[in-house]
Amino acid sequence: MAVMDARAAVEIDNAAVEFDNAAVTIGGRTIWSNVTLTVPAGEFVAVLGPNGVGKSTLIKVALGLLPLSAGSAHVLGRAPGGSRREVGYLPQRRSFDAALHIRGIDMVQLGIDGERWGLPALTRPSRRRESSRRIREVLELVGAEAYAQRPIGELSGGEQQRLLIAQALVQDPKVLLLDEPLDSLDLPTQGSVAALIGQVSREAGVTVIMVAHDVNPIISHLDRVIYLAGGGAVQGPPDEVITSETLTRLYGSPIEVLKTSDGRLVVVGQPDAAHAHGGHHSAHHSMHRSGHADRP
Repeated sequence: MAVMDARAAVEIDNAAVEFDNAAVTIGGRTIWSNVTLTVPAGEFVAVLGPNGVGKSTLIKVALGLLPLSAGSAHVLGRAPGGSRREVGYLPQRRSFDAALHIRGIDMVQLGIDGERWGLPALTRPSRRRESSRRIREVLELVGAEAYAQRPIGELSGGEQQRLLIAQALVQDPKVLLLDEPLDSLDLPTQGSVAALIGQVSREAGVTVIMVAHDVNPIISHLDRVIYLAGGGAVQGPPDEVITSETLTRLYGSPIEVLKTSDGRLVVVGQPDAAHAHGGHHSAHHSMHRSGHADRP
């Protein structure tokens, strides 16, 4: 059910992530099926849809943490999990206790040696110098130099998130998978973090796939969206996917997309009331069929 255009052949040749007639079944229940999509290298892509349709499940499949029950998936030309060193991952937002004294820069350092045996101080001097250089590089990229020496528990949610993005980038990945990185942030901070992610994608050439509840803070930065609902998916540029016609076809039920006076998109499903596009989706018939697939 992909939204196709004349660039499709070029995109397939330049694909960072591909799913072909993919399906996931958990506990005997199909979460989504017949999902075919292509994410070209270097694009910033959002995974959208109502709660419980399997957005986080798609990220876990790409990471190689969940198997497909049908079809195939490739990340950087290999089976999911086969390019682990080239894939950065930021899981759903963590909260840090205010009393936590680990510095932001040390949190970023864990992205380099968090899985390495022994103490960082015992590594070769050349490796330590290279690690320090790379950490300075990513701190500058995310704009976190000014507070990287402070305890992470003292920082704001937006500052913490920038440091966690730096941690995911420190290994210089080609693909960055982000699971609801804007969750629990206020609207201005959502906008600034979304702008940062778009900048990282453009300047570092990183393919970014980000799960989001609300498209409005990020839509101006996106190259395309993947919209999950009704057990299937559509993909394409935001102005081609988030339309009444496309979503009605995906849901198999009348859906209307409206634009408010301040430019925000509203997705209206029958028979429920309108709401801003986000976590409380009005198309409950599709939510009920998919259950709570984002939590496995």
